[in-house]
Amino acid sequence: MNTALLKKPSKKASQISLFSATALGIGGMMGAGLFSLLGTASVHAGTHIPIAFLIGAIAASFSVYSYAKLGATFPSSGGGATFTVMCFGPGVISGGLNIFQYIAYLIAAALYAAGFSEYANTLLGNPLSPLEVKMVGAAIVVFCAGINLLGTSIVGRAETVAIGFVVIALLIFSAKGIHASSGAMFHWSDWSINGIAIATGILYINYQGFGVVTNSSNAMAQPQKELPLAMFSALILVTFAYLLVSTATELLLTPAQMIAFNGHVLADAAEMVTGRTGFVVIGASALLACAAALNATIFAASNIAADMASKVSISKTLGNTVLKTQMRALTISALIVVVLVCAFPLDVVGKMASLAFLLVYAAITAGHIKVRKQTGAKLWPLWAAIIINLGLFITLFINVVETAPGSAIALIGALIGSFALEAVSRKYRGK
Repeated sequence: MNTALLKKPSKKASQISLFSATALGIGGMMGAGLFSLLGTASVHAGTHIPIAFLIGAIAASFSVYSYAKLGATFPSSGGGATFTVMCFGPGVISGGLNIFQYIAYLIAAALYAAGFSEYANTLLGNPLSPLEVKMVGAAIVVFCAGINLLGTSIVGRAETVAIGFVVIALLIFSAKGIHASSGAMFHWSDWSINGIAIATGILYINYQGFGVVTNSSNAMAQPQKELPLAMFSALILVTFAYLLVSTATELLLTPAQMIAFNGHVLADAAEMVTGRTGFVVIGASALLACAAALNATIFAASNIAADMASKVSISKTLGNTVLKTQMRALTISALIVVVLVCAFPLDVVGKMASLAFLLVYAAITAGHIKVRKQTGAKLWPLWAAIIINLGLFITLFINVVETAPGSAIALIGALIGSFALEAVSRKYRGK
C-alpha cells in the first residue's frame, strides 16, 4: 500500500491532548440521539432501552477496535477518508465510499442541529413555529462552523467545557431519578428480538462519534498509544452514562409517556424529580450536548472533505471545485447541513444517520481485512464488526422502508449517487 499518501504529523502539529481527544469523542457521541431519540426507540423496545444501549455498545466496540488500529497505523486528519484509500487504494470504490461517508457525517450533523432546536423550543415553552425551529437549527450550524474555523485546539477546549457540564448534569439526574423512582410501580413491557434490534439500530447513532476521534490522530503526539485509549475511554464512559440515564428514565416514565414526550424525554423526566430546575438544567445540557456533537461532527466532515481533495481520494474534478481547501470544505459542509435540517424531521434524520454509519463502518472494516497485516489487527473482531453492523442495518432498513419509505429511497439514492458521481467524475477527468 502506498503510504506516501500520508503525511506524518510533526511535533508542531501535535496540538490535541489525550484528554481533549477523549472529550471530542464523547462530544461526538453524547448528542441528540440520547436526548431526542429515546421516545422513538421506546416504540420498539418498550422498557428494554438499556438493553438496546448495551447491545449497541458491544456492536460499536468491534468497529472502535477496527478504527483504532487503522488510525494508529495511518494517522491523518481525514480519519475514515484516509482509511478507505489505504484499504482499497485510490479509485471508484474508495472515492464513492468517501463521498457517502461525507454525506453520512452531514446527516448526523443535521440530527444534532435538529435536536438542539427542538430542546431550545421546549425550554422557551414551545412558542416557535416549525419554520422558526428550523431557523434555530440553521443558526447553530453556522455558529459551530465558526468555532471550527478557530482550529483544532479550540475545538478540543470547547468540547471539554461543554461535555464536562453535560456529564455532571446527567449523572446527577440519573442518581436522583433512580433514588426517587418507585420500583414497585415499574413493570417490564412486552419485548421481541426484532423490536430490541430495531431500537439498537435507532440508538446506534449515539456511538457514531467514536470515528470523530480518528480525525484528530495527526494532531496527537503519540497516536499509536493515545488514539485507541481515547476511543475506548470515550466509548466506555458514554456507555456507562447511557445505561444510567436510560435506567432512570425507564423507572420514571412509562413507554407511553416516553412516546408522548418524544424529542424532549429527558427534560420531562427531570422535571418529575426536581421540578422546573431539573427541566431547565437537563434542557440546557441537551443544548450543550447537541451543540458539542454538531461541533465535533462538522469538524470531522470538513476534515474528511479536505483530506479527500488533498490526497486524491476522490476525483480531482470534485476535489478542485467543491472541496479544494478546508475553509471551502467547512463552508460547503455547513450549507449542506442547513439544507438537511430544513428538509427532514428529527426522528427520520436520526434513522438515516444510523443506517448510513452502519453501512460505512461495515465497508471500511471489510477493507481493513485487506491491510490487517500492516495494522496488526486480529481477524475475528473485524468479521464481528462487519456481521453485526450489516445485521443491524438490514433490520433497521426494513423498518424504515415500512414506516418512512421516502427516507429509505433518499438514503439509497445517496449511496448510488456517491459511486455514480465518482465514476462519472473520474471518467470525465480521463477524457
